[in-house]
Amino acid sequence: MSVALAGSPGTPLARRRACWTAAAAAALLCAALLSLAVGSRPVPPREVIDALLYGGHGEAARIVLYLRLPRTLVGLLAGAALALAGTAMQGLTRNPIADPGVLGISQGASAAVVLAIAFAGVHTLSGYVGVAFTGAGLAAVLVYAVAARGRGGATPVKLALAGAAINALLVAVTMAVLTTRAAALDEFRFWQVGSLTGRDAATALGIWPFLLAGAVLVLAVARGLDALALGEDAARGLGQKVATVRIVAGLGAAVLTGAGVAAAGPLAFVGLAVPHLARALIGSGHRWVLPVAALLGPVMVLVADAVGRLLFPPSEVPAGVMTALIGVPFLIVLVRRKGVGA
Repeated sequence: MSVALAGSPGTPLARRRACWTAAAAAALLCAALLSLAVGSRPVPPREVIDALLYGGHGEAARIVLYLRLPRTLVGLLAGAALALAGTAMQGLTRNPIADPGVLGISQGASAAVVLAIAFAGVHTLSGYVGVAFTGAGLAAVLVYAVAARGRGGATPVKLALAGAAINALLVAVTMAVLTTRAAALDEFRFWQVGSLTGRDAATALGIWPFLLAGAVLVLAVARGLDALALGEDAARGLGQKVATVRIVAGLGAAVLTGAGVAAAGPLAFVGLAVPHLARALIGSGHRWVLPVAALLGPVMVLVADAVGRLLFPPSEVPAGVMTALIGVPFLIVLVRRKGVGA
């Protein structure tokens, strides 16, 4: 009699994973419809669906298609990018509290935006996207270059330490500029908190290729990340090229972080909380955790953005504030239930 392998089709774990993946996809669909329907001018779900399927020329259709749809697409892409980046970083560093900020990548984007506002005359959202992505990429390269020096190469501990050091340096640079340039401070604070306000279709079109490239990179080393969780020696014993896994996963996480932060700012807790939720639902295998995180990340971002629009209409609470308010207690509940170790 043969024994079914864990995760094989037909086993309880496989059925559980399939069910939760389908539930995450359904939750994403509901979150997208919610994002398109709510705001200072509520639009009934039926009219939202009519506008998406058949277009239209009424006021509701214009609101859905030209104001809320681009914003929803950016939230979807940014949420998926940050969630995938956080999952890859936690697997790469074997650090349960790693997120896109742990290696200084988010701060690299922030520092670049501040410098661009203060010294290069960049004052538009489309300008922020390119600048932020460049800053995130340069920070990732710098962190890896520092960590790779010396014996052992870029180990998880050295990556974390190098990331902390570069992050502190970039924070100092950012604060130095902001304290001497009042106009830059006024403009930067709206981007720094993280928001989907004002995002247009051009922003979504600009970041989706990077999301796709980053997703391909981290998914390609999913097995390697599983092996790294057992330790470097065990990973080598399983035939994994540890250095290659680190480089590919780190590059993918950097690309994803750059895309997400460039599009919507450094949305708090998405990259930290979502991977824990995915693992709590379906287990620790990265071949499943990464896709489920990519579905749940946009759910968190879109729900946070929608709730922020409903609290004090017609004003809005930025999505970054709401993700922090949602993420902190949610993560505490997961930790207390020991779901992060599932």
